[in-house]
Amino acid sequence: MNQSAVRRVNTSVILRALAVSAEPTTLTALAGRTTLSRRTIELILDSLLAAGWVTELDRVPTRGCAGRPARRYELRAEHALLAAARITTEDASAVVADVRGRILGRAHRPLRRYLDPQASLDDVATLVREALADAGGSPERLRAGALAAGGAIDDDGVVRRLVHTTRWEGVDLPTELTGRLRMPWFADNDSNLGALAERWRGVAVDHENVVWAVLGNRTGLGILIRGAVHRGLDGAAGEIVEAASMPTDSVAHRPVSWLTSPEPARRSIALDRVAAARAGEAGALAEVDELVANIASILTTLSWTVAPSLIVLGGGLEDAADVLLPRVREALRAARTPAVELRATGLGRDAALVGAVKLALDRMDTELFGPLVPSL
Repeated sequence: MNQSAVRRVNTSVILRALAVSAEPTTLTALAGRTTLSRRTIELILDSLLAAGWVTELDRVPTRGCAGRPARRYELRAEHALLAAARITTEDASAVVADVRGRILGRAHRPLRRYLDPQASLDDVATLVREALADAGGSPERLRAGALAAGGAIDDDGVVRRLVHTTRWEGVDLPTELTGRLRMPWFADNDSNLGALAERWRGVAVDHENVVWAVLGNRTGLGILIRGAVHRGLDGAAGEIVEAASMPTDSVAHRPVSWLTSPEPARRSIALDRVAAARAGEAGALAEVDELVANIASILTTLSWTVAPSLIVLGGGLEDAADVLLPRVREALRAARTPAVELRATGLGRDAALVGAVKLALDRMDTELFGPLVPSL
């Protein structure tokens, strides 16, 4: 690489080191993390300070250490913003976050016409602008975005298959959104992003092999293997709703399964049925037991195929965790499955959005960190 390219890579390395640090960082610490020379780090930090990416904090004397206190630096996480959006068959939502993943602004609304991809993506772009305004950000600070959507989505963000309609098939989600909002975009399946989010900020931080499961009125799996999303051929991994041999839709029309529905009215009915089950109503308990049997059947297959160390139930199932988890765990024990741990999502309905923020961060290169730093 030429000098300019090397400088850009080194700048990216330093920015990432600052981004993952929970505390202000010294030159010595940065040198240890990046293996760059102190002089190189000093020159890059001076440029980043001038560009507004980094703040130099007051020097603080350290007890027992002679000499001048070390210089300390901190990333201005709000200097660059990321957009994340999610689309369902009913509605869309968007958030704007800083480069540490802290959500600063939100927007949400029903879709006008889900079966019209162009109109739906117009709605997504509008929501991103609204979330940016809610965050108090300016368009030039928005650096990248990611979209969470249903169906089999390949590595390039193209929808390859969607179980309930063909109208989205072949839609290049990143290209479409880049045409509406001029910045790099990425896209992935919402369950994949739920798994990614849970590993980053949720209940799966201590696990590498994870399945994030939505089972009920909606069905989908996000699979992490060694901490990375497993998409499979054309993004088809986890789209078990397409597998005719699996009983994914056997309880789809039972009211308690509407916990995972994107329709608020149906979710409300499902929550009422769960409340009735808590109160001991026989009919509601029978519905819960039917849903539990369906979930346990699918998870039993997963425990012997994917064999994750953790399965996370999300997509609305977390709202009935106290009712579902003990029963599903007992069903898995009775089936003598491997000792897979079972938890409810810690991120709720934000999981796919948080995962989209992480996807944007993971796909970023030095161009997304802002203006080029001039070569010395």
